[in-house]
Amino acid sequence: MIKVKVNIANAQKAVKIPSGLKLLVRRCCIATLVAEGFPNAAELNVTFVDDAEIRRLNAQFRQIDQSTDVLSFPLGENGKYDENPETGAKLLGDVVISLEHAQAQAKLYGHPFQREVAYLTVHSVLHILGYDHEDNLERVEMREHEETVLRSLGLARDELE
Repeated sequence: MIKVKVNIANAQKAVKIPSGLKLLVRRCCIATLVAEGFPNAAELNVTFVDDAEIRRLNAQFRQIDQSTDVLSFPLGENGKYDENPETGAKLLGDVVISLEHAQAQAKLYGHPFQREVAYLTVHSVLHILGYDHEDNLERVEMREHEETVLRSLGLARDELE
């Protein structure tokens, strides 16, 4: 199995982080990379923020002045990544998750908060690996990849009902 380092930071105070959430996020990152056949050791960052901070980032980097659930900041392009000179791990990028948004969406969709954060993590890592959902075909393909990873973790939609 590939070696994956996931750096997790909590930069918010709006939502209490439940026990095991950071471990779940790490498992989601690793499972996504394994499912996608990522061949190298990898490193990525995940930061938990509140709605105000994700809105600021969304406005700054995407020129969309509203909060969102997750933002992806890939460091590579076309499968080429910088490397950590000490470890040789590929530097994949940053995932930023609004825990306030995740909490509201979990309630809206009627599933556990942890499942929502897992979904957002997998979704974002797929973006970092180059997936997009600009048209219906891409959206369906990305959704299939998301569900494959979530199912491997026991978090598929149909397994929670």
